[in-house]
Amino acid sequence: MKRAAGYIRISTTDQTLEGQAAELTAYCESRGWTLELFQDVETGAAAGRPGLAKMMAAVRRRRIDVVICVKLDRLGRSLSHFAAMLHEFQSLGVGLVCVTQGIDTVAEAGRMNPAAHFFVTVLAAVAEFERELIRERTIDGLKAARARGSRLGRPPKVTTAQQEQIIEGHRQKHSLRVIGRAVGLSASTVMQVLRAAERRVA
Repeated sequence: MKRAAGYIRISTTDQTLEGQAAELTAYCESRGWTLELFQDVETGAAAGRPGLAKMMAAVRRRRIDVVICVKLDRLGRSLSHFAAMLHEFQSLGVGLVCVTQGIDTVAEAGRMNPAAHFFVTVLAAVAEFERELIRERTIDGLKAARARGSRLGRPPKVTTAQQEQIIEGHRQKHSLRVIGRAVGLSASTVMQVLRAAERRVA
């Protein structure tokens, strides 16, 4: 008898979980599986879902043979996130069933059915494409920021001498930009130094 982990999720407290729970219960009963339910009331994009975290912990402890949900969008927060979960399921020998979408990767006689194998292969390829697009957009964004003269990375460390120059320049009523050019820092960093100095005085 296979041990199934049923994951159910709703986005708001205005909805109910009972419908999903009943559907998964009926499905597991039809296949003779035991069922342990895990649930969340969170948006799909939420990274910290306690119910999902508990389910994944059970999967990693080898307490689960099959993960079952009503639809894919209940489970993953993005295509790449879902593909990573599916890869982990496969590496642990755990099947995945989405009862309303005809997705069933449970291996029978040690082999996944051809339709499920095709789904897994296509999903992995699309997820890799998504990751490459995100990577390309990130690189393009960094190049554009550098071209505009934006400073990237961690803010520069301000020395004691620079702090003193900033405070003195402020006393002489120089603008933040003028002070910044004099000490080699941005106007926003100069402002942060002055605010910190004011807090110390207060």
